[in-house]
Amino acid sequence: MLDNDNENFREISEEALSRFADVQTAMQKCRDQCLEDRKFYSLYGAQWEGNLSQQFENKPKFEVNKVHLSVLRVINEYRNNRITVNFVSKDGSETPDDLADVLQGLYRADEQDSVADEAYDNAFEESVAGGFGAWRLRADWEDDADPDDDRQRIKIEPIFDADTSVYFDLDAKRQDKSDAKYCFVVYSMTPKAFEKQFGEENSPASWPKDSRRTNFNWARPDVVYVAEYYLVEEKKEPYQFWEHIGGDVEKISTKTLKENPEKEAELIATGATLLRKKNFTTKRVRKYLLSGNGVLEDCGYIAGQSIPIVPAYGKRWFIEDIEWCMGHVRMSKDPQRLKNMQLSKLAEISAVSSIEKPIFTPQQIAGHRNMWADDNTKNYPYLLVNPITDATGQQVPTGPVGYTRSPVVPPAMAALLGLTEQDMQEIMGSPQQAEKMVSNISGKAVDMIQQRLDMQTFIYMSNFAKAMKRCGEIWLSMAKELYTQDKRKMKYVMKDEKIKSVELMRPMVKDDVLYYENDLTKANFNVAVDVGPSSSSRKSATVRSLTGMLQITDDPETKQVLLATAMLNMEGEGISDVRDYFRKKLVRAGVVKPTETEIQAMQAEAQNQQQDANTIYLQAAAEEATAKATKARADTVETLASAGLKRAQTAKTLSDAGIPIGAQLETATTQPPIG
Repeated sequence: MLDNDNENFREISEEALSRFADVQTAMQKCRDQCLEDRKFYSLYGAQWEGNLSQQFENKPKFEVNKVHLSVLRVINEYRNNRITVNFVSKDGSETPDDLADVLQGLYRADEQDSVADEAYDNAFEESVAGGFGAWRLRADWEDDADPDDDRQRIKIEPIFDADTSVYFDLDAKRQDKSDAKYCFVVYSMTPKAFEKQFGEENSPASWPKDSRRTNFNWARPDVVYVAEYYLVEEKKEPYQFWEHIGGDVEKISTKTLKENPEKEAELIATGATLLRKKNFTTKRVRKYLLSGNGVLEDCGYIAGQSIPIVPAYGKRWFIEDIEWCMGHVRMSKDPQRLKNMQLSKLAEISAVSSIEKPIFTPQQIAGHRNMWADDNTKNYPYLLVNPITDATGQQVPTGPVGYTRSPVVPPAMAALLGLTEQDMQEIMGSPQQAEKMVSNISGKAVDMIQQRLDMQTFIYMSNFAKAMKRCGEIWLSMAKELYTQDKRKMKYVMKDEKIKSVELMRPMVKDDVLYYENDLTKANFNVAVDVGPSSSSRKSATVRSLTGMLQITDDPETKQVLLATAMLNMEGEGISDVRDYFRKKLVRAGVVKPTETEIQAMQAEAQNQQQDANTIYLQAAAEEATAKATKARADTVETLASAGLKRAQTAKTLSDAGIPIGAQLETATTQPPIG
């Protein structure tokens, strides 16, 4: 533990204690309800907690947990339609190195490496069930084993039991808590783990329990609670904008000008003019670890300018300046309890024998008890009873005094059973409508049924999309500080989940100007989110719409596009290759925007085709040249042979004429050369 005699740390600890007490006191009732809701739908026996359990003590207590199935349907709808983060340029321009795609690839890589789906799924389930969930972003070393490697990557981690562990500034009104000034994240540790991390001298202390503070304990016999305390520090700094003669605008801190008076004189001397002044607000987030005794550790400033905690709400509103939230469970708790009570009472009634039993006096059954007792197993043809004598001593044959009656279900309970079932369907939705869809009904009817079911989950998907957007904003703020090393190669995951490497801050030259490719410090982007289709039937509806349009168009090119798009949206086993084929056709036709991988593949294909054409041309030219050379040699040989024959004939003619050989040679030398 840090020396809490230090005045600064003591003030921080006392301020944190006071703030936590205020926040938890204001949020205690809401958060307790969130926790109770989560237990109600997920833990067996939780639906009988409280006074209801005492009322049904020593009686059957059955649970037919329909709330659980309803919550799972919402969760499965989300898991089937993940929400993705996109980075969009603030001014709508596209950077030459396509920095937005680089950011999205790095974000997907961080999600993959940190198993972010676990954090998302946990937060969504807690927000749907209880009303509030959360996860955190944290910078961690890329290689813990290498002491010389100071590179970091961003991890996305779950926060469990967020409704009892995450508390934001009460003045933060926005749903994503981007306006929060501080935040607490309380987590538990075993005493041994606490001593190992913080030292044996730092024994955990209980939270003070005065009238103003709640009874939240920092230490229990089995676990120790530690709080992460995130504190936003804002600082306003004035800047001046000076325009030079050439038109360039320079931003200079007023503090810098005061420290260097000659700088302002230089600006004036060079003809620069002061355009305007503006105050810039810089934000940094400082993190502390706290226990009941004080500050355990000062973690310093963390990466980014935002508190790295992402809240997720099921349903949320403010009433009398207090934030309230709830999920899918709360409104269905009373109908579910009523249903359990009715079924348990019916089970208790059913457990009582439904067979009418005769009632006899002891004198009637004396001597025949065993016979009556064994009748259920031996099935006697008749049973005996003793006769009863009247006052005069005469035997009077008589039957049983009476019969036991089977319990009767009260009419009010029978009517209430139907009403309770109807109420639960109206509150939680009726998935049976989708299960009862029969064949031969129109596709429009199917879409209407599915849309009615999807609308019950829309608010949860919409609110979670806001949380995902905030997650992207926090990640970008952290990445602009962490991913800045020159020529750093990082893992990059593309949309089709293929993995490649990207190099950051790579020096490039364009038009004799040096710039850095993939410079994340210049990533000036907004964050947008995409929600997948709400159900598989939406794709089926798309296919039906496209095939319907095929009937009303005569343009062959349009028909090809519609058919390819319909095939692209088809679902089924074994047609993934077919979808890939039609996607390639749409990409080549310019209908679908290609991915980076598809662009590279098309460029490589075009290059190969061009190389093949050049090779064919060169081969043909070489063959033609070879043929011409061969023909030329053959013509030369033939010419030489003809010339030799002529000389021989000439020599023979001269010899026959009696001319000497010398004269023949002299005559031959006077002839023009051959070839």
